[in-house]
Amino acid sequence: MKVAIIGAGIVGASAAYHLSRRADAEVILIDKEQKGKATLAGAGIICPWASHSDDPDWYRLAKEGAKFYPELIRRLKEDGEHRTSYKRVGALCVSDRPEKLDQIEEAVRAKKADAPELGEVQRLDAQETRRRFPPLNEELESVFVSGAARIDGRLLREAMVRAAGKNGARIVEGRASLISDGGKVTGVAAGDEIIDADQVIVTAGAWVPELLEPLGVRVNVQPQRGQILHIDMAGKDTSDWPVVLPQSSHYMLAFDDSRVVAGATRETGSGFDYRQTVGGVHEVTGEALRIAPGLSSGTLREVRIGFRPMGEDSLPLLGKLEELGHVTIATGLGPSGLTMGPYVGYLASCLAMGEETGMDLSAYHPLRGAAVN
Repeated sequence: MKVAIIGAGIVGASAAYHLSRRADAEVILIDKEQKGKATLAGAGIICPWASHSDDPDWYRLAKEGAKFYPELIRRLKEDGEHRTSYKRVGALCVSDRPEKLDQIEEAVRAKKADAPELGEVQRLDAQETRRRFPPLNEELESVFVSGAARIDGRLLREAMVRAAGKNGARIVEGRASLISDGGKVTGVAAGDEIIDADQVIVTAGAWVPELLEPLGVRVNVQPQRGQILHIDMAGKDTSDWPVVLPQSSHYMLAFDDSRVVAGATRETGSGFDYRQTVGGVHEVTGEALRIAPGLSSGTLREVRIGFRPMGEDSLPLLGKLEELGHVTIATGLGPSGLTMGPYVGYLASCLAMGEETGMDLSAYHPLRGAAVN
């Protein structure tokens, strides 16, 4: 079966990689260089068990996404891809309010029976919390979740694309559009090339609506700008520093190269306005220094900007569009892209091949609340 995939972010790269491992799939991955791809800007936190979301459908998919990672990393190593940056470093859920930490600890412990991969749950005093992440405010205590991990989305995406290519997938660069006959999609135009396909998977993030609109299909996805800071902590060994989760939409995490990532703005209504703004940098810097004043001595290495594909609720858009024939949509992951993305890509590959996923996906249907003209 010939499968064309439009969009090589974390979801599309995963779909291409998993299909490339099959003998019955011919894979063409189509991507266009453009600013603001969410995967290239995302922080990379994998800790759904401590999320503020109380939507059971969101948690179900996010939990499976976190569980999926170790097997994915193992498969990539088999294919010669060792540079993914995936590492279990744990997460500190921090607060200066003991009663809030009581609630977090109780909620996370309640999830362990159904998600043993979350690891051990420990209550840490301020001294131990700061020992694990030295720049933190000395008044903060924490609940530590040992199974939490971090990932560099750029490195993981590149590893999956390379591995897909090794397994025979063809990578095409260029602007894509859907080709239809009688209202049914038959393939993809990419640059000057026409690609006939038995199945098409659309994983172009916040740009999915403009691909579908010429066919009279409207999906509820909008770009939400996120600005995220990368701070160089020269001379510090940050390789084992855990993820830090305050009781807000902000966060921080560290990587092996003495780098701390602090984020992020959630600028709904931004459109595709690719700009680093004074207000955005001020917001993220202020929140970061409130939680971790020790970061003030760091060097601002860069500000990354990405357009999260946001639906009208917290759930991804995932499913087949029977109205267009053999088309699968996978987008709308919002701020959960690097938690769910590889697993959602795998599910999309199963849908394209007509296989059961083992999960009820009805809550994620791409056209919920939308319309076909």
